[in-house]
Amino acid sequence: MPDITWEAPFCQDASNCFRIGTDAEGNGYIAVAGQEDRPLTDSVDALRTLIVDIKAGKADHLL
Repeated sequence: MPDITWEAPFCQDASNCFRIGTDAEGNGYIAVAGQEDRPLTDSVDALRTLIVDIKAGKADHLL
């Protein structure tokens, strides 16, 4: 497992918390808070697009 630097959790309520992280090589990760040992990984650009779309209301049911 690479050394991932996790940001503070994004939470809607106590049961919907996610964390975004990056490693030294610039890879992006997203995980359910508390399950950081099983993250999804993709490019930072792909994860950034996901977050921008969520904030734009395109997938507000996810958070």
